[in-house]
Amino acid sequence: MKIKSKKRLVTYLNILDKPIRFRPFLFSRMFLLWALVGVIGGISAGAYWIVLEFLTHQMAFFDGWLVIPVMAFSGLLAGLIIHFIGDPGEMDLIVNNIRFNKGKLNPKNNPSMIMSSLLCVASGGSLGPEAPLVQVTGSTGSWLGKICRLKGEQLRSLSIAGMASGFTALFGAPLGGSLFSLEILHYKHAVEYYQAIIPAFVASCFSYIIFALIVHLGLGPIWDLPTYEMSNLFDFGYAILFACFAALIGWVFILCTKSLKQLFKKLDSPIYVKTLIGGIILGIISFYFPLTRYFGHHEINDLIFSDSSLYFLGAILIFKILAISVTVTSGWRGGFIIPLFFVGATLGLILHHFFPGINLSLTIISCMAAINACVTRTPMSTTILLATLTGFEYLVPILFASLTGYFLAPRVPFISSQMKEVKE
Repeated sequence: MKIKSKKRLVTYLNILDKPIRFRPFLFSRMFLLWALVGVIGGISAGAYWIVLEFLTHQMAFFDGWLVIPVMAFSGLLAGLIIHFIGDPGEMDLIVNNIRFNKGKLNPKNNPSMIMSSLLCVASGGSLGPEAPLVQVTGSTGSWLGKICRLKGEQLRSLSIAGMASGFTALFGAPLGGSLFSLEILHYKHAVEYYQAIIPAFVASCFSYIIFALIVHLGLGPIWDLPTYEMSNLFDFGYAILFACFAALIGWVFILCTKSLKQLFKKLDSPIYVKTLIGGIILGIISFYFPLTRYFGHHEINDLIFSDSSLYFLGAILIFKILAISVTVTSGWRGGFIIPLFFVGATLGLILHHFFPGINLSLTIISCMAAINACVTRTPMSTTILLATLTGFEYLVPILFASLTGYFLAPRVPFISSQMKEVKE
């Protein structure tokens, strides 16, 4: 027998010796794992939201001067939880672990994050539930990956898919939440973790369905902006103009936060003392300006339809920035994305007093997009998130504003681990 015939025969025998595998689709075991992460993420987010709503309604009964001792006690209790159970870290730590710790998020910090953040957010702190949800859902993905003995990019992708399910549950935007979980990891290379795009999409879709079934949130726009019809090419110019003002406010917020962070660092005291001080300051601000209390999920609508004076809006803008900065730097736990949207909406209402001929919705959404993109370096996902949250049908003006805020952002990012080089 010729050598070529022998080789061909050996090849055929090897093929026949292998088990027959008929898989005409891309559907695989990993798809089921991504879907499971999304389902768990949706259930976790739904349970968290129900408890948060219950606690918020209970604490809302304390208003007037009582808000000061309530927020002070909540800060003290949250600090004691962090001190004795463990420090869960902030968004910067989550980004750092995804990028430099092979995508491993430690679930042992979840009890501390859940309990402390529920107290901080429900009592009226100017931080939202996005960071706690991302920590819990992302660490769930990491935990499942370890059980299935995943390594390398597969483990990192599963953790990112968990993060995406958390973002999506809160924002009700599967596409925006998926892109946000990728874009926030690196401020220059948004597609550095391209392998996690499909896992993030799958987990987000399942999380969206489960969360919507549990709490019926995210089924439509959350914030009601006045109707907008794009009829003038100059609207793009106005979007860029308003974004410049919003980027300036973004700089103010970043500088204010960094200054307060240095002050709290100089305070050589346990974490619960810092959270207590933060609670007292936040209580005083909330007493004089009740609209600055909470993270802005319901307050943005109240602000838009309040018909407030220019001086009142200016005071709200200043003290909301101060409230967010104090909340971030004093050890309170939560996320600052929705509070930044509140600041952007306030600035938009202020600018509308000076540009009354420009559509109010365009003014507001341009400021909301630019300030968030300036601080978080996420122009693509910010555009999609805001379109979903507000029902604003024209993506291009939002994108112009987001990119303006992104390119006018400080060279050193607010989330410091976004800038570091990946350690190979």
